[in-house]
Amino acid sequence: MQTYMNFPQTQSETQDKHSPRQVRIAYFIMVHHKPDVFRAMFEKIYTRDQFYLIHIDRKAKPEITEEIQVYLMQYPNAFILESMNIVPGGFSMIQAELNAMEYLLNVSRDWDYFINLSGEDHPLKSQNIIRQFLTANNGRNYLFYYDQKYYRPDTLQRIQNHFTELTHKISSLIYKREFMDGVIPYIGGKWFMFTRETCTFLINNKRVMDFEDYYLHTLLPAESFFQTVLMNTVFKDIIVNDDKRASIEKNFFNKNQYYTHLIESLKKSNQLFIRKVNHTTNESILQYINDSFLFPLTEIDEVQRELKREDRDNNWS
Repeated sequence: MQTYMNFPQTQSETQDKHSPRQVRIAYFIMVHHKPDVFRAMFEKIYTRDQFYLIHIDRKAKPEITEEIQVYLMQYPNAFILESMNIVPGGFSMIQAELNAMEYLLNVSRDWDYFINLSGEDHPLKSQNIIRQFLTANNGRNYLFYYDQKYYRPDTLQRIQNHFTELTHKISSLIYKREFMDGVIPYIGGKWFMFTRETCTFLINNKRVMDFEDYYLHTLLPAESFFQTVLMNTVFKDIIVNDDKRASIEKNFFNKNQYYTHLIESLKKSNQLFIRKVNHTTNESILQYINDSFLFPLTEIDEVQRELKREDRDNNWS
């Protein structure tokens, strides 16, 4: 019988009085099933001095919603966001994240970074290590992005067509339209780590509302909205092209070889979280995460890596 990860219990962070204050994180976690998997993750990221906002999809079974709500009652710094119906491929996921930023900005002035997670994400490192990393890199945003026209022209129909989000799906009635004037479209992933200042900008800036109005009627905006907004504003200069997430992909052939390669890749990276972790996850992956949970991050020069990537991309163009 497969066992789930058993990490050391997270303790309140302690630090030398002469060291800089560690940043505090506001986590936003979106859940719709598997409350046991959510609990396992939550207990590994929980500290008493941070903030946790949970969104339970309105489509979740009532017993799952109740189980999570009751569980969170023991954590005074955990909050529940009003439930929305999250439609796959629609703007509702972006709206929930914007609502979460606004909620957390109003809850406290004492957090520095906003990190979004799903209910099946898991930390690769302890909160102390993650906070040390963000403290050392304070002021940078972490988000995976590509120039959509250059690298993913096959996806341009997602933003060049007008889509409508219905109650449970995206309408099949679409029509062509002009993209936003003077804006370069970007695409990437759904996961990010944003500074508090970035969240304040996304919530309060009137220009962002123009992006919201347009991306409200696009397909899969969760993979392009934040990329396009931030890469077309002054925030472009503080984005690191990395969301700090590893992912366990479904693999039907050469599974053992895949898991070996994944572990070797994790050893060489400084990823902070891993996606798609649950009770079916391979034991060797779980064991590696457990064994390396308190190991320091691999030293990687973020700036040099960005410069190398830019040089490589310029050589391809």
